[in-house]
Amino acid sequence: MLFHRMNFSSATTPFNFQESIAAVIERKQVRTYTPPGQKKMTVFVDDISMPFVNAWGDQVTLEITRQLIELKYFYFLSKDERGYEQKIEGLQFLGGMNHPGGGRNDIPPRLKRQFFSVNMTPPSQKSIENIYGRILEVLFNPKKYTKEVTDMRLPLVDATISIWDAVKRRLLPTPTKFHYNFTIRELARVFGGICVIAGSPEFKVIQNCSNIKEKIMPQLFLIALWRHECDRTFIDKLINYADKKVFSDMLDRVTKEKFRDSLGFDDE
Repeated sequence: MLFHRMNFSSATTPFNFQESIAAVIERKQVRTYTPPGQKKMTVFVDDISMPFVNAWGDQVTLEITRQLIELKYFYFLSKDERGYEQKIEGLQFLGGMNHPGGGRNDIPPRLKRQFFSVNMTPPSQKSIENIYGRILEVLFNPKKYTKEVTDMRLPLVDATISIWDAVKRRLLPTPTKFHYNFTIRELARVFGGICVIAGSPEFKVIQNCSNIKEKIMPQLFLIALWRHECDRTFIDKLINYADKKVFSDMLDRVTKEKFRDSLGFDDE
């Protein structure tokens, strides 16, 4: 069994799709093609809903995709054989997409009926809190860290979930910003960066704020580390200064809301 992955975007054309398939098949008979080595191939199409919607409400790239899945052929594009059917055997298709809405397209029913649909729902907020709260509980071991550090576990989890949820709601994907897709992977990246430092044998970096020019509270060090990881995870995906400004404002607001009590501040 072979595997071939394709990523659709607003710029993907029928010709791009046909070229991608043609690159991974070989001739079996005169006009019949199969995957190489007499094997079968799974074609995974990611973001299958993203191709451009024209003025008539059609996504022409999805029509040639449906044609190949349903009829197992499309037409030669070469000058000598243009108009003849190019039969393709031994392919099976998987597709991935987000729920329609918020700048995301739906796919036509004629294509949707070719698939067995599975809806994967994200974990609940309570589940996420339990997962990452437990990870930080293990890393921020009371034997290594003082109470002022270990007490930062819950605010860190709460703040990360808050900024992640705010970004998902505000910075929605569009055909030109199709990669504005913020999933649980982003949570894992933020916590992963924190865990690298917290789990390091040189735990004094957090506890005693070593290797920095000015002595600061360990809580402030953790907040600065958290903001840095959020920047690298979220802001690096944004494509213009306006969106980056929106994210920076949200990060400032969440920082004040979630960490004010941890630092003993009564107001801003």
